Amino acid sequence: MPTRHLHAPFVVIGGGLGGTAAAVTAARLGVRVVLTESSDWIGGQLTSQGVPPDEHEWIDRQPISPSYSELRERIRDHYRREYPLSAVARSAVALNPGAGFVSRLCHEPRVAHLAVREMTSPLEASGLLTVLTEHDPVAVRRSGDRIEEVVLVDRRTGDEVVVHGGIVADATELGELLDLGDIEHVVGSEAASETGELHAPEVADPLDQQAVTWCAALELRPGEHHVIDRPAGYEGFRDTVPAFWPGPQLSWVDIEPITLERRERPMFAGRPEDAVDSADLDLWHYRRILSRRMMDADWAGHDVTLVNWPQIDYWDAPLVGPGVTAADRARALAGARELTLSFVHWIQTEAPRSDGGTGYPELMLRGDVLGTSDGLAKEVYVRESRRIRARFTVTEEHIGREMRGEGAGSALFDDAVGIGFYRIDLHPSTSGRTYVDIDCYPFQIPLGALIPRDVPNLLAANKNMGSTHITNGAYRLHPVEWSIGEAAGALAAFCTSGSLEPAAVHADAGLLADFQRLLSDRLGIALAWSDEIRTRGSRSEAVTTGR
Repeated sequence: MPTRHLHAPFVVIGGGLGGTAAAVTAARLGVRVVLTESSDWIGGQLTSQGVPPDEHEWIDRQPISPSYSELRERIRDHYRREYPLSAVARSAVALNPGAGFVSRLCHEPRVAHLAVREMTSPLEASGLLTVLTEHDPVAVRRSGDRIEEVVLVDRRTGDEVVVHGGIVADATELGELLDLGDIEHVVGSEAASETGELHAPEVADPLDQQAVTWCAALELRPGEHHVIDRPAGYEGFRDTVPAFWPGPQLSWVDIEPITLERRERPMFAGRPEDAVDSADLDLWHYRRILSRRMMDADWAGHDVTLVNWPQIDYWDAPLVGPGVTAADRARALAGARELTLSFVHWIQTEAPRSDGGTGYPELMLRGDVLGTSDGLAKEVYVRESRRIRARFTVTEEHIGREMRGEGAGSALFDDAVGIGFYRIDLHPSTSGRTYVDIDCYPFQIPLGALIPRDVPNLLAANKNMGSTHITNGAYRLHPVEWSIGEAAGALAAFCTSGSLEPAAVHADAGLLADFQRLLSDRLGIALAWSDEIRTRGSRSEAVTTGR
């Protein structure tokens, strides 16, 4: 079959939250877009990776990104339309279908995917947006310093597809185009001597990358038996104690990320059959995505929780970096899956029960809420990517509370294109480092961090932006990733309409002001926090960590 060629003014490679936001934003502004994604779902960490959104305390109270708020309301509206909600749940303005406490909107990943596709559907019908799922990027072809085309392979058929774009966004989970296109980038941790960061290591280590996690969903089915087969590597995970960890990973014991103290959290605070009404902050309620008590009394379903806990962080090997081959990556991904399945088997068979005895055989893997048949998410949850060498790089000095001083607030960026907030939260890494979880201020997203130094028609639209290993820990979560992609999509549309280069917009004060007016006046995007929030942050209300 001959190679298929597609042409569009804007090409987005990677259909996670950043890529989806970039594509939807540009298409809504009238630009034709091709969006490609390796999975058969778009939405990334919200959908195919199975991670309910992690957000700050102002997400329901202060306008930040109308399109992100639209996505959240589409998710809630699906439950209101299609589920037999209780009267109390149906009347809740901020409906939380899972009643989990990790987020104000805990929900099934498959429902999030439906909501995402609702947003893309009219754009696809109009011809402004073409979505290619199950397509992997395999090559980047450049002419001088510009990207001319990206070569993809269809996972289902093996056919080659070549996409040509005036502007190209790398929104992949691992910054794949940066490697394929020989584009300047950094991976892993930088040295403190390079970044000046208080919490950076003394020596740079490209293999110091946050653990990945292969998430799973479990349903509580009292009185039933759903034990899975014991994975081949089960004993290794059960019996090995990492040097920086207080016990084996198959345990209720882990580390409190901020204080690094040993802690123990049970699956249930009491009897599993009481979980529906329990308010105790145990693991089951932490990431519950479907709550029986939110439904009418005659609903036939049960509680479902999302397993994304420190016990299944896979830190044995990185997915990318110097010397990491495709075979190495495949082995690491297989190891991450085996760790999760081992933990599930341990929970079902050997875990100490809060109500006495061992094992919870009544917990059943629910792959259908993740779009799979094996109970695990479609894709591994990636926390850290290759990152562009950007025109501007956000460091700890710009957002870290300790480095900036109490009450100082985050740095103000003249080129702000969005805002976000999350703690600097680094999970244990593939170099044997434990948590780095430190406080920061609510921050802005600078345009210069989305534009690479060496390729004029490339934009970063995911966690591959110009951050450091440290600040990536704050810029990597759902609403920030969406805002990064949204800004990239708007910039692509702005440049296309004016035959401009992204770097020219960043460098010219008049063009930058025009672009920022597009963001704020036409799209309604907030470009700055109020001084009160920027300088205070969230000290009184705990912000979720452990993602």
